[in-house]
Amino acid sequence: MTIISWIVLGLLAGAIAKFLLPGRDPGGLIGTTLIGIAGAFVGGWISARWMDRPITEDFYDGATWAAAIGGSLVLLIVYRILFGNSRD
Repeated sequence: MTIISWIVLGLLAGAIAKFLLPGRDPGGLIGTTLIGIAGAFVGGWISARWMDRPITEDFYDGATWAAAIGGSLVLLIVYRILFGNSRD
């Protein structure tokens, strides 16, 4: 996949992660979007490095989407733990 497709995948993964983990985000929509993009990269790297499941070139591969959404969820949880009370 190209860098553009990873960004699109990250945008969608961030939206799905936000849907699965609702609540107030310290960064709002832009922060969640950036976390989704970073989560796609992190999830793909973790999948290829430690799960012995290299990411395929196919944009519609379920494992690719699962890795991106999982990475986004992990980063969103960490972000909320670190910066969750900044809006109070």
